Amino acid sequence: MVASLDLSVELAVLLAATVVLASVLISPLATRLGAPILLLFLGVGMLVGQDGPGGFAFDDFELVYDIGSIALAVILFAGGLGTRLTDIRVCWGPALLLATLGVAITAGVVGLAVWAAGMALAVALLLGAVIGSTDAAATFLLLQGRGIRLRGRVMETIVVESGLNDPMAIFLTLTLVTIVDAGGGTDTLSRALVGSFAQQIGIGAAAGLLGGLLLGWIVQRLELARGLYGVLALAAALALFEGTQLAGGSGYLAVYLCGVLTMHRLDGRRRDELDITHGSLAWLSQILMFLLLGILVTPSELAAETLAAAGVAAVLIFVARPVAVGLCLLPFRYTLKERLFIAWVGLRGAVPIFLAIIPVLSPGPVATDFFNIVFLVVIASLVLQGWTIPWLARRLDLEAPPDLAAGTPANADPLRP
Repeated sequence: MVASLDLSVELAVLLAATVVLASVLISPLATRLGAPILLLFLGVGMLVGQDGPGGFAFDDFELVYDIGSIALAVILFAGGLGTRLTDIRVCWGPALLLATLGVAITAGVVGLAVWAAGMALAVALLLGAVIGSTDAAATFLLLQGRGIRLRGRVMETIVVESGLNDPMAIFLTLTLVTIVDAGGGTDTLSRALVGSFAQQIGIGAAAGLLGGLLLGWIVQRLELARGLYGVLALAAALALFEGTQLAGGSGYLAVYLCGVLTMHRLDGRRRDELDITHGSLAWLSQILMFLLLGILVTPSELAAETLAAAGVAAVLIFVARPVAVGLCLLPFRYTLKERLFIAWVGLRGAVPIFLAIIPVLSPGPVATDFFNIVFLVVIASLVLQGWTIPWLARRLDLEAPPDLAAGTPANADPLRP
């Protein structure tokens, strides 16, 4: 019995390590093709799954959700570490509007369009909320891989928006899942939104700010062996994430803000160590999330949802995102070209697929076809927008000259996922 258990664990580790290794080794292919690298990881996961050559049957949504929630916390903490306060000061107004009101507008436009097509209103709004946030990793790994640097505040705006908008999408998703499970009444909608928004955002922001100040102070003053600063920061971030969640706040917002303030207080060796360690951890988390999500989906079941997903993707890409960007950036001095580019750089990634698991696990009426639609929308976004972002940046003349790009602080360091 013990030998059998040991063998199964060893085999599982071997298979997992092999799949991750293969994904990393073939990642240069995505750069050569000009494709989002995360799309490649999804493809590898689908090949391993039950409809691919791997033939691995896997439908444990709950396990993927548990792993994905921790991976997303690690990714957002690393994203906070990679966001400079100087970048936030440059564009905090438009980025904050895009990350909050923009996500709500996107969700609302998509939801109303899907509702008009025949879906129940609460479920339609839930679908809009799930796909409402942009993916910083997918966008900037593509820009970095193609060597693109952008003029003005465009890069900073997208960086900060992408880092801040996931908590808003998560909040809306959790709220609307509650509404759908309760029957979807409008009275339930208003009570749920008013009752939970301040608690989620308020506790999350307070915990993140306090946690970042404290963690930055500790890391800066402790003398530890090389390699332990990254361990300390990871343990603190995960403790902050889970503690904030248990307190009723947004743990995802907390870890992002904690990362921003922590890195701001550091200098020298500690900053470099956290940068390298958590950049690698974010990569690993992204790879694991996309591999698991690729394995979880059953490609043979996607065909039935292709038409519906194509309609949702069209509304999202060509209507909802441009409307949200246009309204949110209206008070600010962005050129038409800059607004067009920011509107087009609305790549969807692992977060929408991860969020789509929540209503499937809930006791409400949402089934796996909902998950399949979201999965296809993400694929459409990565393919259509992902392949055209570098071309559009050149077409709109938004690329910064090499000397300017090299001297711009926001563009000098590679952006991590």
